Amino acid sequence: MALERHSVQLLFFTIFIISYISRYTLCLANYHEPPYGSNYYLDEIYEYGYDSQAYPSYLSSIEDGKSKDLIKQRTQILNLKNVGGFSKRGKTVNVDDFGAKADGTDDSKAFMQAWKEACSNTGAVIVVVPVDKTYRLKPIRFSGPCKANLTVQIYGTLEASDDQSDYKKDGRHWIVFDNVQNLVVEGGGTVNGNGKIWWENSCKINKSLPCKDAPTALTFYKGNNLVVSNLKIQDAQQIHVSFQKCKNVLAFNLMVTAPGDSPNTDGIHVTNTQNIRITSSTIGTGDDCISIVSGSQNVQAQDITCGPGHGISIGSLGKGNSNAYVSEVTVDGAKLSGTANGVRIKTWQGGSGYASNIIFQNIDMVNVKNPIIIDQNYCDQDDPCKEQSSAVHIKNVVFKNIRGTSASDEAVKLDCSKSYPCEAIVLENINLQSEEDEPKALCNNVDDLAQRGSVFPRCP
Repeated sequence: MALERHSVQLLFFTIFIISYISRYTLCLANYHEPPYGSNYYLDEIYEYGYDSQAYPSYLSSIEDGKSKDLIKQRTQILNLKNVGGFSKRGKTVNVDDFGAKADGTDDSKAFMQAWKEACSNTGAVIVVVPVDKTYRLKPIRFSGPCKANLTVQIYGTLEASDDQSDYKKDGRHWIVFDNVQNLVVEGGGTVNGNGKIWWENSCKINKSLPCKDAPTALTFYKGNNLVVSNLKIQDAQQIHVSFQKCKNVLAFNLMVTAPGDSPNTDGIHVTNTQNIRITSSTIGTGDDCISIVSGSQNVQAQDITCGPGHGISIGSLGKGNSNAYVSEVTVDGAKLSGTANGVRIKTWQGGSGYASNIIFQNIDMVNVKNPIIIDQNYCDQDDPCKEQSSAVHIKNVVFKNIRGTSASDEAVKLDCSKSYPCEAIVLENINLQSEEDEPKALCNNVDDLAQRGSVFPRCP
């Protein structure tokens, strides 16, 4: 049944892509060149109830050579093709026509008026942010549902207000696309979170300050059929791009950058989102390049360049004794350089649920600390974490074709729970060297560990 469900999802997504291309072809005749010129929020639910229909586990084991079957089936499910480079052509709504000045003053009102005009129209509508201009915006929410199929073409720069008093109503978000379906955001421009003031006031930088959230630069909330491409997102206040409660997402050709010491500035964050592909993107920030957390299923990351940062992570999961469910994740083709971790699954003690059916393969590491890591004793706080008996169950995980250099002596670390050991873990064709001491593998509390091909370092 689960495979049939995945097939239906893939069929739906294929129909969406064909429809998208058809809309582009139909409208292309209208324009030949891009138009270069002229307070509620539902906070993220941290505890998700388990729904066996929403989160199927179609493979219960990858032992006895079944890792190849897992990889084969995952490829069939997630082999979604890029649709980048297309721009729907139709009615054009230019923010300058609604009073946007791009002179350092607040342009939020003009952007909201342009959005209301676009959202209320039928057919295909393009919202244009002109090139070679910088628009200053306070926190802003572009809400749907819209009558039109919208494309937002960001050719210029969107810059966040750095006045923290502007964020009193919502201190967790800057730009939000809320409940907008069939949306394309593209253009080659820049989304600048202007985050320095937030980093300076982070408790991770100034230990005397209380810890509190900072805004996510760009949030997609409850959107279905999204394409986000050809953008630079830089210097976010905290997370750069978040896909939250979305379905059917293509994100590609993104450049996400922030200083390596900027706190909590995850590159791309995926939460409670199903059927998402992130590809051909370069991410270098002060935290995870990609973070995948609870409620996410059918996630594929491919052709990712990561560094600086904390690597590509599933988690953290289970904080505060919460339930967490992540399944069907593939990271296929990545290069990580100088990161604090490589490919990682991290869970807090005391949680419940599972992280299952996960593949990390075809990955190059360059001077990476902890290149391969499963940490079921994750503790990101000043005080020691209390030892607890429950844990998020980690099962059916493949690490394959991973090579390069480790900056720490523990190149492989599988630190699993005593009460809920990791289950069915595969290490296949691993070659991790160190320029100093000979690298080691730490492998605690792992049931059904398989080491295939040439594996170095090997678990004892």
